[in-house]
Amino acid sequence: MFKKILIPIDLSHADRLEKSVSAAAYLAKMDDIPVVFAAVTSAAPGALAHTPEEFRAKLDSFAATQADKHGITASGHAVFSHDPTADMEHALLTAIHESGADLVVMQTHIPNLSDHVWPSNGGRIATHADVSVFLVR
Repeated sequence: MFKKILIPIDLSHADRLEKSVSAAAYLAKMDDIPVVFAAVTSAAPGALAHTPEEFRAKLDSFAATQADKHGITASGHAVFSHDPTADMEHALLTAIHESGADLVVMQTHIPNLSDHVWPSNGGRIATHADVSVFLVR
């Protein structure tokens, strides 16, 4: 049914994304679909990584760990932005197209009052992506 699944991931909060990772892994195993973990960050040194290469290595390591854990094929796709918070939607839409994914499985949060004024990243991706988007709460 699908050819590739993209999971947006924040490596600094990866432990909180188990629901979306598990849901995507389940779908991936059903039809042997590869998974791409996409992460958006700045190229500037930060707490998570000092260089883009170090960030890519950590993302690839995370993907390999999840592949082993869930019995799937997985890879990492890093997107670098000068302002990841402001560019998140655009960067993730770019990752979707660059990776060739036709399904996005994305963790979201329980909506609160501010989401009625400023939609969540998941809501914006679901609205603007030209592929299927599965939001996991």
